[in-house]
Amino acid sequence: MIKLIRITFTLLILTACNSNEKKKNTVDYPDKTSLTQANQKLKASIERGKIVYNDMCVTCHLVDGKGVPKAFPPLVNSDYLRNNQDKSIKGVKKGMSGEMIVNGITYNSAMAPLGLTNEEVADVMNYINNSWGNKIDNFVTPEKVSKF
Repeated sequence: MIKLIRITFTLLILTACNSNEKKKNTVDYPDKTSLTQANQKLKASIERGKIVYNDMCVTCHLVDGKGVPKAFPPLVNSDYLRNNQDKSIKGVKKGMSGEMIVNGITYNSAMAPLGLTNEEVADVMNYINNSWGNKIDNFVTPEKVSKF
């Protein structure tokens, strides 16, 4: 009976976190610019990333990025996020499952692939890396995301 409840709960969470319906927000991605405009590019990416986060991530990781204790890890002040940028990018792009330790707490849930484009993954990572007090110095580009 407990196994049935756990399976049902997991399926409900996966369903809630991976809606097949995306909101119809359009974002115009600017052309490539010189390195001297990196701050402007980052700021624009963060703004677009906030839209992606609010559409796709907020259900599980919440508006404040604190997640759900022992179910969905926090993005705020996350040692896993800081120390595993490549794994985090790959997780956003392709989904992830299995045990992970975030800030000393073990999480063992699944994140289904969200169907995001490389641009959307880059933007949401830049938003997460620079929100809620996070100061992760890693400007994620669509080109970097395409490597995963």
